[in-house]
Amino acid sequence: MGVLDVVPAGVLTGDNVRKLFDYAKENQFAIPAINVTSTSTANAVLEAARDIKSPIILQVSQGGSAFFAGKGLSNDGQQASILGAISAAHHIRTVAKAYGVPVVLHSDHCAHKLLPWFDGMLDADEAYFKAHGEPLFSSHMLDLSEESKEENIATCVKYFKRMAPIGLWLEMEIGITGGEEDGVDNTGVDNAALYTQPEDVFDVHKALSEIGPNFSIAAAFGNVHGVYKPGNVHLHPELLAKHQEYASEKTGKKSVKPLYLVFHGGSGSTKEEISTAVRNGVVKMNVDTDTQFAYLVGMREFFDKKKDYLQTQVGNPEGADKPNKKYYDPRVWVREGEKTLAKRVQEACTDLGNVNRL
Repeated sequence: MGVLDVVPAGVLTGDNVRKLFDYAKENQFAIPAINVTSTSTANAVLEAARDIKSPIILQVSQGGSAFFAGKGLSNDGQQASILGAISAAHHIRTVAKAYGVPVVLHSDHCAHKLLPWFDGMLDADEAYFKAHGEPLFSSHMLDLSEESKEENIATCVKYFKRMAPIGLWLEMEIGITGGEEDGVDNTGVDNAALYTQPEDVFDVHKALSEIGPNFSIAAAFGNVHGVYKPGNVHLHPELLAKHQEYASEKTGKKSVKPLYLVFHGGSGSTKEEISTAVRNGVVKMNVDTDTQFAYLVGMREFFDKKKDYLQTQVGNPEGADKPNKKYYDPRVWVREGEKTLAKRVQEACTDLGNVNRL
């Protein structure tokens, strides 16, 4: 039995998201969540998943959403980020089923100061639900890890009460992911804040379980956004086992891993760290920094190789009157970036055991 015997191809919502994550937990694999900033990057990620027969998660950040809408738009009140996220969602919904893979359509870190962006996406979800019986997105993330635990949980509860009735999955973060991403700078936080305690994780689980089962927790185990020199980041994914054991004991479900866990800051992680995380119930791993670089690589190599054909519209080593349009056409060099991006997505899937799962 494969994933497509459990959930359909295309964008998943409601209990189908949980069914996908349950299947991943039962079969000891996780799904990479790739940040996309354009139709080009979104299509490349879908292509990668199709070619290795894997479910996939596409996500937009607040800044990536604004870029999707166009950097020429004002983002006062998060309007460009709201518009761009909605635009990305509609594009992905339009093409996802054609690629033949299950897709989780997600929005990434939303800090407290970005809640107007979150509210705008929820408004769009509710409007889409009214018209189609399901939300526009599959899931959203609230990252209130910079707030007190009490405020973090209370705000997540408030939003989850709004999300659960229309079939939206909630991802939340407890404990801090270090580094910097999309204007949220945690480079100077106390090291102890990078490691979440089992009691804190269970407090989240208990509060959200009273509303519904469709949520996941990004518990910190030394995670840092970005890529750093070896030895500068100390990940301890073995700590995730303690979260599962504590939750199992408290819930009486001693034979299962009751928590759906998320691995943030996955770029640059070792295969052993990733494997340990998956064994301990991680079902989603964020990959952004590595895939950004991969998208550049294909274009950079093309520019280096074809530089003598890219100086003028006419004239190259083959002759002074030879046209260069087939080299400078964006469809040519952007495609080279898509190829290397797709290859890196497939590498992430392989690391997570997410290959030939359909």
